[in-house]
Amino acid sequence: MTARHRILLLRHAKSSWDDPGLPDDQRPLAPRGERAAELIGQRLRATRPALDLVLCSPAVRTRQTWQRVAFGLPAGLPVRYEPAIYQAPAAGLLALVGGLAEATGGVLVIGHNPGLAELAAGLAGDGDPAAISLLRLGFPTGALVTLAFAGRWAELAWGSAVLDSLVRPRDLDG
Repeated sequence: MTARHRILLLRHAKSSWDDPGLPDDQRPLAPRGERAAELIGQRLRATRPALDLVLCSPAVRTRQTWQRVAFGLPAGLPVRYEPAIYQAPAAGLLALVGGLAEATGGVLVIGHNPGLAELAAGLAGDGDPAAISLLRLGFPTGALVTLAFAGRWAELAWGSAVLDSLVRPRDLDG
């Protein structure tokens, strides 16, 4: 399959529970999460994915994750903070990505579980066997999934993408 579009799904890095009185969407990254996001940023800088857009949940921890990975991507990459990503089910995330303009070749979605994990597993109809096995084990905080899709965004459907990779921060912190 010749990839026409790339979909990168990044689960926010580990968040802090130090202040139990904070609303969920206001929780910041924990120090471990800050380090994990920096590792993923280094990975992005090394792999140079072709991206045209970032869709990010407006929650504090997703914004902070973006701030810590952004150095790994070209400056000036458009970022849209989408309230619909926060607590979105997989079907809602699928609709969001499926509604992208065709001129968008690659998108990075920064969000939350369980919706992001369900989206990744649902889209992956084929792909790298090791990555598929890892994805079945879970989608941990700070992990990055890369999928390729050959159709039009409006045709994006369950099982229509190829899972290229799943990278967990712990795989990079050696």
